[in-house]
Amino acid sequence: MFMEERQQEIADIIKEIGKITVSEITEKYEISDESARRDLRILEKQGLCKRTHGGAIRLGQVNVRPPEDRSFDTMTILDTYREIAREAARRIQDNDTIYLTGGSFGHIMCLFLPKDIHYTLIVNNVELGKELRSFDNIDVFVVGGKMRRSGSITDSLANDFISRMHFDRCFITGAGLTASFGLSNGTDETATFQRTVMRNSRHKCLLIPGAKVGVDSFIKVCEAETFDEIITDWDCTEDQLQLLREKDIEITVVKETRQ
Repeated sequence: MFMEERQQEIADIIKEIGKITVSEITEKYEISDESARRDLRILEKQGLCKRTHGGAIRLGQVNVRPPEDRSFDTMTILDTYREIAREAARRIQDNDTIYLTGGSFGHIMCLFLPKDIHYTLIVNNVELGKELRSFDNIDVFVVGGKMRRSGSITDSLANDFISRMHFDRCFITGAGLTASFGLSNGTDETATFQRTVMRNSRHKCLLIPGAKVGVDSFIKVCEAETFDEIITDWDCTEDQLQLLREKDIEITVVKETRQ
């Protein structure tokens, strides 16, 4: 097989499945890691993919607005989200006061929250508050305000509520992150709420899947360097990781694990 034919097949796989790893390429085509990475560099230059830590992913557009109605009980938990959530939960310490995102990551983190220490969580999602009722070692505060269909609360009442609190640590999520534009989200209401949370937090931690790193969404929330730490995954692009590291942000890239 000619190199051009191999690269076209790789591009087709990425387009259909959404991703490919270097190990999958080397095994399928019996070539070296160096040759596989060269193929991905060429495809990236052609605008056919984005290279990641261990391979490449399909180019995509992050929705401007979040889904209005999400069922967290039935949502599929991607491996990348699960491992980021697991790593984030390890940061929680005894007697911490923590803002926990009301998005997907907050719900997934419930699987890994420590049960042998006492701490306080502040959440802005009624569904998440309901999940946390079963933890007898956690004091839970639910932010008040107008509820969206997704269960989250980010209006002006919620912003005023959260402005009266101070946090040891906050876990924030977003729709996109680039070194140049920073963290971005789909609505100004959400962005304003998140800025208030971060302004009142001693340690700011961003949970962002690799597929959303290198993407700009609609509304800018803050500069990337606002965060003390970013936790992402093996799908994060190499170029963006390097640019973010140049801003002296502590970055943790979680590893893929076998279930």
